[in-house]
Amino acid sequence: MLINIDPMLTPELLHVVALMGHGDEIAVVDANFPADSVARSTIHGRPIVLAGADAPQAVRAILSLVPLDEFVDAPVRVMAAPPSGATLPPVQEEVQGIVDRAAGRPCPFGPLERFAFYDAARTSHAVVLTSERRLYANFLIKKGVIYPAAR
Repeated sequence: MLINIDPMLTPELLHVVALMGHGDEIAVVDANFPADSVARSTIHGRPIVLAGADAPQAVRAILSLVPLDEFVDAPVRVMAAPPSGATLPPVQEEVQGIVDRAAGRPCPFGPLERFAFYDAARTSHAVVLTSERRLYANFLIKKGVIYPAAR
């Protein structure tokens, strides 16, 4: 047990995010995502399963330790839902709020078509499989720089 660490962060997930460097990405995906087959191509090589967690919980936990990349336009990319209006699906709206709070500013998602998202996830550091049942709850988070502490 550790203090001040989100209990959603399993030992395996803590290890993976600790190994990630600036610009590395981690995929947080929903229960419908082909996590096992996609994760085989990642650096980690297998999915990290967060049984019982929804996507917002997983993203919030990861962003409690991982800064967003400030050097790209969209440090979080999402699987784009089919056009149905100007709004994001509710699960993406929820995660957008979490991302904006973590960034300390509005940080719009970069949308990716479904198969482009699969390809991008295959090049990520790892795939985190949640129990999220809402559709289009698939996110790629790009890790930013951790600056030295001020003296």
